[in-house]
Amino acid sequence: MNNKRKWLWLGGSLLMTALLLSSGAAVNTVSGEKAEAVNYEGLIATFNYETDPYFSEALANWQAQGIQNATNSVLVEGAGPSLVSDAAAIKAGEYEGKSNVLLWNTTNTGWVEYRVDVAESALYEIHVSYNPLKDGGRKGPIQWEVTVDGAKPFREASSISLYRTWEDVRPILKNSDGDEIRPRSMDVSGWSKKPFIDSGGAYAQPLQWHFTEGVHTIRLQGFDPVAIEQLELVPSKPIPSYEEVASEQGDVPSITGEVLTLQAEDFAYKNDTAIKLFSDKNSRTLPRYEGRIIYNTVGGLRWLEQNQEITWSFTVPETGLYKIGFRTLQNTIAQKTSYRTVRIDGEVPFKEFLAYGFPYSTGWNGTVLQDGSKKPYLLKLEKGEHMLSLAVTQSQVKSIVVDVEKLIAHLDAIDWDLRTITGASTKKAIDRNRTWNMDQDFPGLTGQMALAADVMEDLSKRLVKANGNKDSISQGLDTSAKDIRSLLRKPEEIPYQVEEISSMREKFGTFIDTLLKQSLQLDELYIIPEMEDAPKMEASFFNRVWGGAQNFIYSFDARDSLKEMDDTKLNVWVQRGRDYVDQLQQIADESFTPETGIEVKVNLLPNPELLLMSNAAGVQPDIALGLTQDLPVDYAIRGTLQDLSEFPDFEQLYPQFSPGSWLPLHYDGGYYGVPETQSFQVLYYRKDILQRLGLDIPQTWDDVYDLLPTLQQNFMNFYVNPKEFTHFFYQNGVEFYEPGGVKSGLDRPEAYRAFKQWTDLFNTYAVEKEVPSFYQHFRTGTMPIGISDYNMYVQLSAAAPELNSRWGIALIPGTEQADGTISRWAGGGQRTGVIFNQSKKKEEAWQFLKWWLSAEVQEQYGSDLEAVNGVAFRWNTANVEAFTNLPWKKEDANVILNQWKWYKDIPNVPGGYFLERETNNAWIRSVVRTDNYMSSLEQAVRDINRELLRKQQEFGFIDEQGRQLKALDIPVVDQPWEGIDRYVE
Repeated sequence: MNNKRKWLWLGGSLLMTALLLSSGAAVNTVSGEKAEAVNYEGLIATFNYETDPYFSEALANWQAQGIQNATNSVLVEGAGPSLVSDAAAIKAGEYEGKSNVLLWNTTNTGWVEYRVDVAESALYEIHVSYNPLKDGGRKGPIQWEVTVDGAKPFREASSISLYRTWEDVRPILKNSDGDEIRPRSMDVSGWSKKPFIDSGGAYAQPLQWHFTEGVHTIRLQGFDPVAIEQLELVPSKPIPSYEEVASEQGDVPSITGEVLTLQAEDFAYKNDTAIKLFSDKNSRTLPRYEGRIIYNTVGGLRWLEQNQEITWSFTVPETGLYKIGFRTLQNTIAQKTSYRTVRIDGEVPFKEFLAYGFPYSTGWNGTVLQDGSKKPYLLKLEKGEHMLSLAVTQSQVKSIVVDVEKLIAHLDAIDWDLRTITGASTKKAIDRNRTWNMDQDFPGLTGQMALAADVMEDLSKRLVKANGNKDSISQGLDTSAKDIRSLLRKPEEIPYQVEEISSMREKFGTFIDTLLKQSLQLDELYIIPEMEDAPKMEASFFNRVWGGAQNFIYSFDARDSLKEMDDTKLNVWVQRGRDYVDQLQQIADESFTPETGIEVKVNLLPNPELLLMSNAAGVQPDIALGLTQDLPVDYAIRGTLQDLSEFPDFEQLYPQFSPGSWLPLHYDGGYYGVPETQSFQVLYYRKDILQRLGLDIPQTWDDVYDLLPTLQQNFMNFYVNPKEFTHFFYQNGVEFYEPGGVKSGLDRPEAYRAFKQWTDLFNTYAVEKEVPSFYQHFRTGTMPIGISDYNMYVQLSAAAPELNSRWGIALIPGTEQADGTISRWAGGGQRTGVIFNQSKKKEEAWQFLKWWLSAEVQEQYGSDLEAVNGVAFRWNTANVEAFTNLPWKKEDANVILNQWKWYKDIPNVPGGYFLERETNNAWIRSVVRTDNYMSSLEQAVRDINRELLRKQQEFGFIDEQGRQLKALDIPVVDQPWEGIDRYVE
């Protein structure tokens, strides 16, 4: 390869040093400490969709220009916006005790603008007096994108969060088994004045904004209904050090007295419904666990996300100095410190409480807040009532996370160059017979790899400092640095190690997710007078032994057996994991039973075959949930399920779901199941790679054909699951069955055209016939675009943080129709719920199903699942209204909703299992054996029709002479679902 050609190949990355990240050295957002030893500016910046700087970078730039904090405030009345996007959603009026406020009752994304006249060019915080409107039933924080004069001064302005206030309903109730029912959260938000803060929790103090002297326009854009009283630009309030505070407390008298002990679960407020109570079995935890669920702690895995805050109220008997103590459990991630911002009466008393660290420990610990020399911090508290708050903060690790992201981008550029020059791809290995000259073939690459090793070592040191000791991440960074240096000792072999560099990039991506988790569980809080010792916070050896013996005895009380049915309760079997089952039991105890008086017992169904065996044994539940979409009709054919359309209010439930989702649940005029969850088919694409290649997102299959040559010339490809075929047929106007269901609809000209379109992708356009993992190829960039489902979305969100902001989704490619419109029909698969015919509680079961499928319950269930288990448990509810309120990215949710209107699955008919089997056999004949596509499909049609006839004879639709006794009714869905339009932007 000549030098000119080499430099053309390398133009996208190794020569991108002119496009360096603008951040400079890493900044600790609390201390302002810089890492000067390593040149972070030398990291290669791959294409970045976030062109705005981070707030820490913008602030450092303003301070370098000598811009000072403001000295005066500027007030703007909320009721007088200068311009609004939707006048119908805005009015001035009275709300909860305040008059002349702005009532912004929006249902879609809109904006309001305020003109503000600033007399002093300086840095300001923006505070807002607000009150969330309760009518919308939303649970998340108010989120705004904030621009000043039409621009975002920093990227955090894209997501400003204003939180609601929640209480847990008390007293805590118990079910008939004696287990406590986790209390529901009640929105008690009122008027409050809060500063604009980063929704990512990256900064312990409010964001600051630079306003020059003159008139400016502030735009607030969002979709959460809210009342606004005022906006105010205020000077940033400096927070003193503890040393400064202590010097002013010298004349406070020393006091003694009883230690005030607070049960952590008895908090006053929280700002997130995801924060939940937990039952702990430790012998020292109070109230003591005695074989039945008792909620005696708070936090843990429900209190680890940014800005989540818990507030307790307490009363001190006299003015004086007090110590603060906690009984804590922080054992989620080994050797990792969790940080909290500590506030007293809504204010951080001194800098050391901006981010106080709770170190890792394998068991419960007593913690008194203290400095590095283990001297307790003393706080002056006036006699009377006070509030103590702890909020999750990422400020100590965010700068590290940012630099890990830059390191990942740097490694991505190196990986790209190695693959581009060597031709490494999904199927083509590197030619090991070639001798590489790194200086000639890859100019500058060894230097970039050496810099990567330097950065890894520096990040490791910074992480050890933040944590107080080494952990798996710091050790992983050190190990990777050693691996890089080992490669550099034999540079001519570096091109053979592309996969090693790629695996490093993926590993660092998982580090990001781990770094941002800040778990902490609390049992008790202590307000300790200065002269008193802290109480004993840990169990004695005897108590630990005795408590362990008691817990062992309690463990024999099993209440989850499928063998015995409790006739006094509604029995629900769920074919999902234990986490899903426990959460459903929890929410049923919290909500359904108190509202209806119907007790529910939820059991785990390991596999659906147990339903058949249980029917034979006479042990059958009232309801089964989580069944695949083929099972309801299979059971209905055999008379074991209740026809849900016989309930008088079924017609009210039907329109809540897409017509295409009802198709697999319909049989002989009835509906025997309800949609619970729904997958989707969308187009996944790597933004960075498509940008590098100059490719647009394809809208039709013709567009796909046009981009394939460019992908394949760069050793990449487009992904299509060879087993997914419904979209090809549906987009060409093909129904899989003729009316009556006795014949396949695949013998029409449109069906042959669709089948050829499907097989040509692999025969003519060289799409891969077999791909073990599209996720892995997408992650490495060898398949930067392709069609996949909900599981792919969850995998990327949960396990590929290194790709954050670098991938997106779009509508699947469609087929252009004669009128110029694009047909995008596609299935996806769904999980369903059924009621059994033998149930003696059908009315109660139907009441439960309606409650379970309601938007409110589906939203709460999905929110709680994800809060406990993370994004890997994102609930893909079939309820559209609930879907819009779950934490999907707005742009992604809009794509999914637009694709949802084209949702259409295959009807289930007697013998229908042959359809998928023989269609895939036809694909194998045409693609693997290269048989003629028409003869392959013709054979499939003959085999399908033979089985359809046999099954219709077996179930009494056709007699032995082939005469039709009754026609099987098969609904037809040929128009996109209009019912979803009101949810689509």
